[in-house]
Amino acid sequence: MPSRLFHRLAATLFFIAASALWTSASAQLGTKTSGQGTSVVTTPYVRAELLAHAPQGVAAGQPLWLGLSITHQPEWHTYWKNPGDSGLPTELAWTLPAGLDAGEIAWPLPKKIPIGTLANYGYEGTVLLPVPVTVASTYAPGPLAKDATIKLRASWLVCRKECIPEEGEFTLQLPIQSTTALSGAAFEAAAKAQPQPVLAGTSGIVPDSQAQIADGNLLNVSVQGLPMALRGKTLDLFPETAEVINNAASWKQAWNGSVWTAQIPLADQRSASPSLMPVVLAEQTAAGHGTGPDTRTGYRAELKVLGTWPQGASVAAVSPALEAALKANAAQAGGAATSAAGSGASSLTLTAALLGALLGGLILNLMPCVFPVLAIKVVGFTQHAQDRRAHRLSGMAYTVGVVLSFMLLGALMLGLRAAGEAVGWGFQLQSPAVVAGLAALFTLIALNLAGVFEFGHFLPSSVASLQARHPVADSFLTGVLAVAVASPCTAPFMGASLGLTATLPAPQALAVFAALGLGLALPFLAASFIPAVARALPRPGAWMDTFRKLMAFPMFATVVWLVWVLGQQSGIDGAGALLILLVGLSLVVWALSLAGRARMWMATVSLATMALLGWAFVPHITNVPTTQSATQASATDWQPWAPGAAEQIVAGGRPVFVDFTAAWCVTCQYNKKTTLANSDVIADLQIKNVALLRADWTRRDPAITAALASLGRSGVPVYVFYRPGKPPVVLTEVLSVDEVRATIAQL
Repeated sequence: MPSRLFHRLAATLFFIAASALWTSASAQLGTKTSGQGTSVVTTPYVRAELLAHAPQGVAAGQPLWLGLSITHQPEWHTYWKNPGDSGLPTELAWTLPAGLDAGEIAWPLPKKIPIGTLANYGYEGTVLLPVPVTVASTYAPGPLAKDATIKLRASWLVCRKECIPEEGEFTLQLPIQSTTALSGAAFEAAAKAQPQPVLAGTSGIVPDSQAQIADGNLLNVSVQGLPMALRGKTLDLFPETAEVINNAASWKQAWNGSVWTAQIPLADQRSASPSLMPVVLAEQTAAGHGTGPDTRTGYRAELKVLGTWPQGASVAAVSPALEAALKANAAQAGGAATSAAGSGASSLTLTAALLGALLGGLILNLMPCVFPVLAIKVVGFTQHAQDRRAHRLSGMAYTVGVVLSFMLLGALMLGLRAAGEAVGWGFQLQSPAVVAGLAALFTLIALNLAGVFEFGHFLPSSVASLQARHPVADSFLTGVLAVAVASPCTAPFMGASLGLTATLPAPQALAVFAALGLGLALPFLAASFIPAVARALPRPGAWMDTFRKLMAFPMFATVVWLVWVLGQQSGIDGAGALLILLVGLSLVVWALSLAGRARMWMATVSLATMALLGWAFVPHITNVPTTQSATQASATDWQPWAPGAAEQIVAGGRPVFVDFTAAWCVTCQYNKKTTLANSDVIADLQIKNVALLRADWTRRDPAITAALASLGRSGVPVYVFYRPGKPPVVLTEVLSVDEVRATIAQL
């Protein structure tokens, strides 16, 4: 057990002992929070801090700057507004008081960062991304207000050889009246690091600065007005428009008096053909990772592009390779979704999607995810073996609960996507809090089935008898529970259909989710209305108590699985914290089931214990572990996936195999332990020198969600081979050794 967790456990046990001796005093124990967030977020790769600079306080007409300061670990970097050949720029989303309006990031001068045959633009060391804030004349904080609450949600991609998408939420209490000058030096340095106009006092547009298109694939650049300090020196050029020039190519440059000229190759595939091209020029630095502060000064110019851009250079909304991959994916899946250059059209008909959803729901009953719910339903069948009317009502209520829950979950996913959130199917189990809540629920159910306690012993009779008095509602809620734990397991049978829901109108998409729910509930619904099933069931007797206790073990097995999933999300500390809380929960329900004075004393002590355990260990459940699971791809040759990583490797002539997976995906784990661990498959991959990337979707990751959507998928598992000069190949969700080896042989 890590020392930090051990120390907290020791401190907690001390307080538990004290609470047992002074029960009355334990009721006074509690926790206090300031109600304020943090202005600093620290990860294994960066330290990010929200800073402010208000020399004259927060008032109309006075300067106010906010900014995110990022300090990188050695050799790690984040990205400029144009990240270059790969990467993503840092994004800042502000929540400010009424009357304050944040502008755009005043991007400091970047550095060119070579990555193999590619080149990126970004920052190392410490960089401050400043943002100007306008204070409206109508800004009125109130006579008693002393601070303005500044909130920021930031996301950034930090890379070395691998890339890690990260995000943080920041809160800062900014004094309204007093001067905020502690960060003045940092903002002053950031202002000096911002590119200056080529001619002082202008917008950066220089009449004789231009770019002439020549020979179809070259850009002849000519810039006048650069300061004397740069003349005669070798310069770097940073285009603010992405995907126009070949960032990594070497190019010629020269000085003709005060005029700087260069011949820059165009990108093989462009996404823009600007008539006015803003660029930043600065003295060239040595390639590699710098260790000292960046003292260069950058200069911004807007080049007038002369000539006609080459025809056919622009990239389509969807690349031909991706379009071919989607079509191959559709043919392989037997009617899966295909995309025609981003149009959203699909050859998969709604009828095929509905039938596929119905079949997928039926097969879902065989998945381990559904075993605990099957246990609950089987116990219900044995309790009402001879009551046909109760059977029918239970079957219909269970079906309604399943179908409505699938539709509501689908509607929530579609709504979040429409609102701009990057979520996919099974997103509920990407939340550690949801996983921990389900583990607690299944622990309670397992303890009840095992006979450790009865709800009637510590609940009011009106509540304890709800199940008996309202069996229909009980069956309905059982259906809701089935969907909560079973939905992530649908991807192996529903990959194409669920991917299609993102392109269908809402009513048709919800019909697909309803068909999935009907398939899951169909066996119980049929059993409820077929008398032969009732006649096959044994008559009630003493065996039912034994059977009920036996059904507790699938529940405990599910708890083990959920604890393992949480360990993948929050690390060993998170899994250990959840286990401790489950022990405390078990103590509480046992104490509440006692009788007489023992119940009063033990219940008081156990509730105090549980409160202290919650205070001590709940934070561990939602914490991101110091070592991300994504970086722990495996002890073999697997590397963590990052946006653009596969394309970079393929550009170097090496094939790539990407495994989109998640800890809560049972099929993913089965494929990982069988087909992907097969010695013949591993040998074939090594012979072909295939790079192995693993995209871990256990926690929410918008980049992986977007990558799945581009492949016509909405959940995991997904397995893709990328090949130089050929379209990608998407494999089936349930892998076989023969399928993988046959695909490798074609690389």
